[in-house]
Parts: sequence; C-alpha cells; structure tokens
Amino acid sequence: MASLDDVDLLARLSKKEGELRLKAAQKRLLELRLQVGGQLGDGELGPPVCVVFEGWDASGKGGAIKRLVSKLDSRHVTVAEFAVPDERERRHHFLWRFGPALPGWGGMSVLDRSWYGRVLVERVEGFASETEWERAYGEIVAFEQGLCLQGTVLVKFWLHISHEEQLRRFRRRERTPLKSWKLTEEDWRNRERRQEYEAAVTAMLERTDHDCARWTVVPGDSKRCARVAVVEAVIAAIERGMRANGQVPLAISA
Repeated sequence: MASLDDVDLLARLSKKEGELRLKAAQKRLLELRLQVGGQLGDGELGPPVCVVFEGWDASGKGGAIKRLVSKLDSRHVTVAEFAVPDERERRHHFLWRFGPALPGWGGMSVLDRSWYGRVLVERVEGFASETEWERAYGEIVAFEQGLCLQGTVLVKFWLHISHEEQLRRFRRRERTPLKSWKLTEEDWRNRERRQEYEAAVTAMLERTDHDCARWTVVPGDSKRCARVAVVEAVIAAIERGMRANGQVPLAISA
C-alpha cells in the first residue's frame, strides 16, 4: 500500500540522466498511445487509459502533465482540469461531473484533480458532511472497480513534496510576474492546514488503494525525478493493461 512515509523526497537524477530517460519514456509512450488508438499494428483499439493527478499545491502536477502529453497528438489525448463544483454540479452525485472526461476504448484522458476532492478538500474544508465523505471511500472504490472491470487502465498519482519545498516554490511564484497568478490566498490558507490535509491524504491512500487501481506516490521535491517517474509509471501501466486485455505491446525500432 502506498504511504507518504515511504517516499524518498531526497531522490535526485542528474540533468543528463533525467533528459535521456524522459526522452526515451516519451518516445515509448507515443508508440503505445498510437497502438492503443489503433494507429499502429493491426488497428485493434486498446483499453481506455485514464491518468489521475492529485497532489499538494505547487507539487508540480502541471509540469508532470505537460511532459506526459507533450509528445502525443492532441487529438489522441484529453486533459481535463477540475476545480470546485459549480451550482449545477452540486445538484448531482459527486461522481456525475467526471463522466464526460472518461476515455472510451482507444482513448486516453488525463485528469488534473478528480473525484478525490470529496475526501480531500471537501472533507477538510467542510464542503461535505462527515457522512458524505465517509461514504465516498466505498463509492469511489466501487466506481473505479467498475471502470477497471470493463478494461480501463487507471493510473493514480499523488505528487508529494515537503513542507519546506512547497514554501520555496510559493516564494518563487511570488517573485515571478508570469507565475504569480498561480499563487492565491487560498494556497497560503491550505498550507496552514497541512496537518489536516495530511490526515485526509493518508486516509485516502489507505482506503482507496485496491487491486484494480493502486496509488503511486511520487516524490516531487525534484521536478526532474517526478516527471520521469510519472511517464515511466504510465508506460508500465499501459503495457500491463494491454496484456491483460489480450493485446501485445509492439516494440517499435527507431
């Protein structure tokens, strides 16, 4: 089971190794994406691929997503960002609004935040009652199991950074005019509630880690390490999912 305590936040890669591994991983991901989408091989569509990103504010989700999809044809991948549900969305079950973003066979979606908001920010900030967020753990697992039973490859990332590294990134954003818009008063307020959020994250990892969709906690103090780890983990998950659905991943020569 994934745990925040097991993550090595001191992990580092040299610039050269990081660049080489990222380039190789992006090339391999492109090959797999084209095969899953029926553009390589025998034209058979592969399993739906859904990559979910959660993490601390300033943990590097945006940069990791950019490296994950930058070499892919934009017609072959959907990136969806989810913020606080609006008035219409709040009238429905909390999972309802995520349906349109989910991929079908041959498709790939990347979710920048997800249904886990119910057991994270909605829990900590009191936007959901205790009854609602307690019930949500089982609802989420059942929902994900349903997706996986129909063949979906579901990859879940928590990008983890230290309290100190988060502060350094906040300060850098303050000093950088083209990035200062990313830093809000809400970010500072959330930072002051880190202990409450850590409790919520720990419960989330414990109660929604299941055989169909394991959590991967990515050490994010080094952006270089995090980006390589994300792309390589998605590749491994896609290859497993293809084999599980009777499709052999092709080895494409340069």
